[in-house]
Amino acid sequence: MQFRQKALSKLQSPEELDLPVRLARPQGRLVLAVTIAVMAAATYWAFTGTVSSKLSASGILTRAEGSYVLQTPVAGQVTGVLAEEGQLLAAGAPLLNVRTEQGERPVRVVAGGRLTTLVAKVGSVVATGADVATVERATGPQDPLVAVLYVPGAGGSAIAVGAPVDLSVQSVPQQRFGMLRGRVTAVGRAPLTRAQIGGFLGDSGLAEQFSRHGSPVAVVVRLERSSATPSGYRWSSADGPPYAVDSRTPVTGAVRLAAQRPVDWLLP
Repeated sequence: MQFRQKALSKLQSPEELDLPVRLARPQGRLVLAVTIAVMAAATYWAFTGTVSSKLSASGILTRAEGSYVLQTPVAGQVTGVLAEEGQLLAAGAPLLNVRTEQGERPVRVVAGGRLTTLVAKVGSVVATGADVATVERATGPQDPLVAVLYVPGAGGSAIAVGAPVDLSVQSVPQQRFGMLRGRVTAVGRAPLTRAQIGGFLGDSGLAEQFSRHGSPVAVVVRLERSSATPSGYRWSSADGPPYAVDSRTPVTGAVRLAAQRPVDWLLP
């Protein structure tokens, strides 16, 4: 009780009533001023600044018209192979000779292009409708390559035609020769099924790979040409690789998305 009485008497004493009240220390005012300045700068940047981002997707180098799987219309034993992989064939050109019950019958290319895969060999027996080859649609060796990226359906809406793309090519060491340059020329309107991807690429294995995480959207990238590089295309390095890049080569593309204001992320 004695301590309580002493405390009460001290509170009632007017000894310190004339002392000024310190509302804030100088250090506190400095911290407050810095905080206000940072918040003001952040608000200004949120409304006037821009942030760029990239979207990454896997794909492949190919010709613009894609490829198709050639199927034999006859059954029998293959007695002759009339072309080699990599050879350019005209529409209707004979590819195989097959011995049938009615005699020797040719299997012809449906549409002209480059023979990329030959499944049938001399001596093999084929059934009607069997896959015997894959042909890439092309009119000549100078037909330019394009990159087709398969973007998950939700990401396709963020990609604009004309957007720059950096492509890492599997057959080209990136640290030595850099990345292939390109621009988006088309964005698919609807997700593709595995069958649609396989029909365009002429490869069911690639179709399964690109549709592994759902039905993607196809994004076509035009490669930028350059007469100063051995490959004929523009690279992030001065010269790029000292050899040509070929179709059917896997790539990974980084698409630069349109710059956004940070405040747009907060607004509905």
